Amino acid sequence: MYFDSRYLYIALAIIVLMNLASGGFDLVSLLISIPGVLIAITFHEYAHAFVADKLGDDTPRSQGRLSLNPFAHLEPFGVIMLIFAHIGWGKPVEINPNNFTRKISARTSEAIVAVAGPLMNFILALIFAIVFYLFIGFAPVFSQYSTTGKVISDIIQSIIVTNVGLGVFNLIPLPPLDGSKILMGFLPYNAKRWFEEHTQLFYIIFLIIWITPISRIIIYPIISIVIRGIEFLAGLLVTGILLLITLISGGKID
Repeated sequence: MYFDSRYLYIALAIIVLMNLASGGFDLVSLLISIPGVLIAITFHEYAHAFVADKLGDDTPRSQGRLSLNPFAHLEPFGVIMLIFAHIGWGKPVEINPNNFTRKISARTSEAIVAVAGPLMNFILALIFAIVFYLFIGFAPVFSQYSTTGKVISDIIQSIIVTNVGLGVFNLIPLPPLDGSKILMGFLPYNAKRWFEEHTQLFYIIFLIIWITPISRIIIYPIISIVIRGIEFLAGLLVTGILLLITLISGGKID
């Protein structure tokens, strides 16, 4: 996605100053958040590129975006925002709808490409939630009382939160976020054209939501609900895995 650089500078300054003024800057927390930021952005953008490529558009491949190299996907402002505000973005994956070769409309293909990024983030959050439960289940003493174990636990939890935050954030139906592209894939032509003609207005609305308490009132609770849902699902899966291992082990012993 693309943001007008003037708005970026304003938003970046406001958010960083707000974090510093509230004592929100913590070097240790910042370092712990870096793996989550790299993983979330890299896989999010790779998912866009991968799906576009599978639908027949070789634009991402020709631009080197069909890669899990973080440097192919990082956008400085987006990374800083994700670290400080837990809401950010990567370098946009460019696509050419005219190149899609599957027997579905270009608009539907664009929507599928758009949803791939957030979906990847939710899948990653679930995977790392499973890893977290297995970690504290098989090494409870190490994870709770060891400094190394505590750091590992914090990093895993940061990866979960960052992925959910990036996924939910990008589903907001405001241009130029992924949510708007998903929405426009199902809108009538005139409505889609109206959205495209008022892009700058939506930038302003988005920034107002971002730097005011609106985001905390509306978006953050949604992120919390999604995290709880993913943790619940991960807990069920881990319980099932452990039960299966127990049954298999019991069978072998008999």
